Amino acid sequence: MKQLQEEVDTYISQFKEGYFSPLAMLARMTEELGELAREVNHYYGEKPKKATEEENTIEEELGDMLFVLICFANSLNIDLEEAHNRVMEKFNTRDKNRWTRIETEGE
Repeated sequence: MKQLQEEVDTYISQFKEGYFSPLAMLARMTEELGELAREVNHYYGEKPKKATEEENTIEEELGDMLFVLICFANSLNIDLEEAHNRVMEKFNTRDKNRWTRIETEGE
């Protein structure tokens, strides 16, 4: 994750504008989430794509979301690997018995 954050920072650092403000970043993330939702709806929902609509993929839209998320984290000096580790610790402690586990052979 650190490598991804560094790669995005190197890219953004070449422009005078730099990172957007947190509020603008949130708006951008919301916009990308809407595009992802649209693609998911086309593939798995009841709304087929119009013939005139550009062909995007869920993979592309997830990539856009990841880029904006990394920009957001970088702009606020948040280490996403640390954030991930905290979330996993929470799931593995507080939420460890929340869902039904898949039984493994030999149990």
